[in-house]
Amino acid sequence: MDAHDIRFMEHALTLARKGIGLASPNPHVGCVLVRDGEIVGEGFHQYEWRDHAEIVALKSAGEKARGATLYVNLEPCNHTGRTGPCTEAIIAAGVHRVVAAMQDPNPATSGRGFERLRGANIETVCGVLEDDARRLNEAFACWIRAKKPFVTLKSALTLDGQLGLPGQHTSLRGKPFKKADTHDRSNWITSEESRAQVHGMRHASDALLTGVGTVRIDDPLLTDRSGLPRRRRLLRVVLDYSLALSARSRLVQTADDDLLVFTGQAINSWNARALQRAGVEVLQATSRNRRLDLDNVLAELGRRDILSVLLEAGPTLNGAALGAGIVHKLALFYAPRIAGDNRVPFAIAPELKLPPLRDMRTQQFGPDIAIEAYLRDVYRE
Repeated sequence: MDAHDIRFMEHALTLARKGIGLASPNPHVGCVLVRDGEIVGEGFHQYEWRDHAEIVALKSAGEKARGATLYVNLEPCNHTGRTGPCTEAIIAAGVHRVVAAMQDPNPATSGRGFERLRGANIETVCGVLEDDARRLNEAFACWIRAKKPFVTLKSALTLDGQLGLPGQHTSLRGKPFKKADTHDRSNWITSEESRAQVHGMRHASDALLTGVGTVRIDDPLLTDRSGLPRRRRLLRVVLDYSLALSARSRLVQTADDDLLVFTGQAINSWNARALQRAGVEVLQATSRNRRLDLDNVLAELGRRDILSVLLEAGPTLNGAALGAGIVHKLALFYAPRIAGDNRVPFAIAPELKLPPLRDMRTQQFGPDIAIEAYLRDVYRE
């Protein structure tokens, strides 16, 4: 692989990441135009800008685009959507070579951009830093192929696999043992560095999903506090079969067209109307054995152009999600602490059978170790 191609593709990927929080429901795309070894134009995509990254870069380069090499992390489009085909703009600008990291993940359009460019006698190369490009747009690939969001299950755990330390949570049977102030920093399992990383993950997600049990125990806000810009508010989604969510919870008190509750109860019940008056959207989802259908929930989120979901929940919902096979990726943050009991396990899922974990990566945040691993490959499904 050519060192120059790698160098400029790395720059295109860096530009593409600037669109995190700003491009959804479109993919993250960055583009660089290079002539005689120098960058003459660049750009990345933001949904509100409408222009795709290639168009931004071409406008930036002007006449210098003629005879240049265009680097982009995703195959240029060859269809008309909110904008015209990028391929036609590339051809008109006189670009002589196009280097892409990956093909369009949409089976209906994959390869057509390259075909059009080759038909115009433009040299095309694909596959430079493909793995990095695929990771960056895995949520878009999932949504464009299945019309359901990509699900990452994130948890903070002790070394002995517990979601809480004694005194922090109620027991699994609902019998409380000394409940601590969950907003007190001394009660958090993981470090400040890990929590900052989690807010980065929230920033990169379209929705955060949890169960009503977690809300009742922790009274969380579930907001993106990364401080980074985003086009849409993080949608906070709660699964609440019996509509037990309190109107006094911090979630409901801060609802501002960003709180969605799925329930198995009638949405004209007294509880539902009380939540609706507080600004909460309540939807009835299909259910079985007092459990909501998670596929139904994801399909509804997909219809709302939600590409990525961060699941932050307790053992019951973690187990249900793993058992239902809806989790694509695990992000587990292990703190150097021992709970010494088994009252709050990572997941409750009897007879759980999972495929082998793939592409496992580890990273350190402060004293904590984070493990990322895949359960599903959206590009092969």
